[in-house]
Amino acid sequence: MTSSSPESTVLPSLQAQSRSLSDRLTSLLNRLQLSPEGLVFLTALLIGSGAGTAMVIFHYWIGFCEAIAFDSILNQLSVWGGWTVALIPALGGLLVGLLRWRYPTGLGQGISTLLSDPQFGMGETSPAGSLFRLVLTLVAAGICLGSGASLGPEGPSVEIGAMIGLLLAQLFQVSQSRYRLLLGAGAAAGLAAGFNAPIAGIFFALEMVLGTVFTAPSISLILLSAVVATIVSKASFGSDLLFGLPAYQVISDWEWGLYVGLGILASGLSLLLIQSIQTARACFEQVAFRWLPMNPLAQIPTPLKPMLGGLIVGSAALSLPQVLGVGYGTLELILKDAFPTELLGRLMLAKVGLTAISLGSGLVGGIFAPALMVGGCFGSLYGHVLSAWIPADLFAIAPPSAYATVGMAAVLASTVRAPLTAIILLFEMTQNYQIVLPLMLSVGTSVWLVDLVTATQTVEKLDLPQMGVNLKKQDGSAYLNELLVEDHMRTNYLSVAATSSLLEAAAAMLATKQLTALVFTEQQQLCGIISLGDVRKQIVPAIAHSEKNLSIKFTDSAEPDSAEPDLDKPDAHEPNLEIILQQLVEQVCTSEVVCIYSQDSLAKAQKEMSARGLYLLPVVTPDNPRLVLGVIDT
Repeated sequence: MTSSSPESTVLPSLQAQSRSLSDRLTSLLNRLQLSPEGLVFLTALLIGSGAGTAMVIFHYWIGFCEAIAFDSILNQLSVWGGWTVALIPALGGLLVGLLRWRYPTGLGQGISTLLSDPQFGMGETSPAGSLFRLVLTLVAAGICLGSGASLGPEGPSVEIGAMIGLLLAQLFQVSQSRYRLLLGAGAAAGLAAGFNAPIAGIFFALEMVLGTVFTAPSISLILLSAVVATIVSKASFGSDLLFGLPAYQVISDWEWGLYVGLGILASGLSLLLIQSIQTARACFEQVAFRWLPMNPLAQIPTPLKPMLGGLIVGSAALSLPQVLGVGYGTLELILKDAFPTELLGRLMLAKVGLTAISLGSGLVGGIFAPALMVGGCFGSLYGHVLSAWIPADLFAIAPPSAYATVGMAAVLASTVRAPLTAIILLFEMTQNYQIVLPLMLSVGTSVWLVDLVTATQTVEKLDLPQMGVNLKKQDGSAYLNELLVEDHMRTNYLSVAATSSLLEAAAAMLATKQLTALVFTEQQQLCGIISLGDVRKQIVPAIAHSEKNLSIKFTDSAEPDSAEPDLDKPDAHEPNLEIILQQLVEQVCTSEVVCIYSQDSLAKAQKEMSARGLYLLPVVTPDNPRLVLGVIDT
């Protein structure tokens, strides 16, 4: 966190009163002088309690909107006939469309920009603006889910939690290095409180938000935030499991092959869901149908597109009412094997299409719950087919509910590319350890196949905004691809002559505080590179040998007449420090030098350095790779 200047403690009272809230909070923290551990605990407590409280309000708001939509409004419209059910999601879509029209930057853009550009979050957005985005997201998502949109609450939950982390980052004026960490902790707390699954929230933040950029203090902050948020959620909603499962175990060893087959088929279903969402977004964003003389969606104003999506969902609900809303109640019935196979197949395909339409049209919600329902329908259908095709006297298999549970995790993991999150989430929602190994087998198979297909085919992966989570991974490679090496290289670098001694090279690197030096011939041609690590490899054995000889010389001998080693006549086969330090640099340096061209991108330079653990890359030209133009270093 930023530290206040010495003058801030003697400002006149009038100036102190005119300071912003964030300035006063930052000054208060600086005066408290909390230890790093205390600061982590305080931050986690604020983020976790804030996210937990927001999730409680969010769930009550969804229930309130649902009661208004289906108890009050639908009862008034029911005199017109049962078809009026289709109007409820459309009405919710209309309200959300008007909110998008009135506040175009408040929904679907803020956090994505904030994560990719920390300066925007810390400079151009005020705490009041972040709080408004939080409330707007909560209100819009509650309206969508309460009116029956075929989406889930986890996307808005993650976004709301991340905005609480952002709000805290702005109020306490944290550094950029801690900015993203607070957003990740908020996202973990939001998911943990939303699903009553703290461990899944932690893994979501590490897999989807932070990526590989985390340390032990980062994990502590995320862990504590998720735990505090879950405690607040449990205090309001209790500790009941989200889904109750009958006792489950792998009955036969032959079932392991069946779970591999489940993972293979689940990967295809995930690809169908991914492609459906991509296509629906292309249609509603007027990318598709450009080959037609008149784009049918181009005539629809943007604020009315969510209403169209809601109307389609409502129309489908006339024959399949189970597709409405979050669908946890329907999923509970699927896990209890309450639906016939024909209904499971229809519900699975309808949920794929309606989820894509809901996200594509601009309705606010997440993809986790729909993916769980699609996977549950598929897994249960898979279990029913196995029960019908495999003779009972051949080998016994688990009931369809077991395959439904595994199918939920397999489809979710391969759709959102978060295998650990999916496995832990299903385990925490069921608390059945016996299901973990089948989960790991099917999830691993499904994710591997989807990654294989997306790497070789023209199938794009879903990014987080397409999943209903407006968080974007911090990936600087796209930005670095636009920057050229020649515009950012250094021309003042340390160089040593190839004929200089190892001692002279080491002294030069220590004097200039450089880890690496370029080695040049008399013709100023690059012949190698030397580092302090190379020097250390040469002199450490010699120092160890010298210390050993000295210890022998000054140790009392049991036999006074025993011959002592002659240190003045070193063995030719033993390392000698003086001889080693007089070696020529060209004998010690690395002659096979990894170089970068001046027209290459910084992304390529970063990749080369990180892959080989290098601190410095010489910049050369393709025509003369021995002519150094400059260097790129860390």
